[in-house]
Amino acid sequence: MNPIPRLLLAASLIAANAAHASPEAELTATIAALDSAAFAAFNDCSASGKLDEYASYFAPEVEFYHDLGGVTWTRDAMISQTRQNVCGKFQRELVPGTLKVWPIKDYGALARGVHQFCHFKAGGATHPCEGRAEFTILWHQQGNAWAITRAFSYGHGPD
Repeated sequence: MNPIPRLLLAASLIAANAAHASPEAELTATIAALDSAAFAAFNDCSASGKLDEYASYFAPEVEFYHDLGGVTWTRDAMISQTRQNVCGKFQRELVPGTLKVWPIKDYGALARGVHQFCHFKAGGATHPCEGRAEFTILWHQQGNAWAITRAFSYGHGPD
C-alpha cells in the first residue's frame, strides 16, 4: 500500500475517534498517533520497506537540524543518514508525558518533547536506554494529509 493513503486513513480514523474532543485534544491525539507511527517505522528501519515508510512522513524539502550531526536540507539526505547511522543500531522512544502540541494557524502543528535512545544488542534486544534529547517537529497539514517540514533534535546527552 502506498504510504500516503495510509497517512490519510490514519488521520481520518483519529479524527473520527476524537470527534467529541476539544480541538486541542484532537490535534494532540492526531500528532501523537503520527509521531508513534513514524517512529515505529524508524525503529524497525532495517526491515524491508520500513525506511520508505518512515520517509513518507517527511516533506521532500524537509529541513532536519541535529545538534551533533548538523543540518540536512532534503528528505533524501536525511533518509540516507538514517540508513547509515540508525538502522539496526538503535531505536527511539518517546519519554511518556513529554509530548506537547500547539496549533499553527493555517499551517499545521508544532510538537515538542523528549526522546531517548536504546542501542540494539546482538539478536535484536535493546540495552537500557542511555541517552536523551529534546525534539521539536513542525507538521504541515494539507487537507487530511500531514508531513514533517522541519525537525530539530538537540540537547543530546546521558539519561
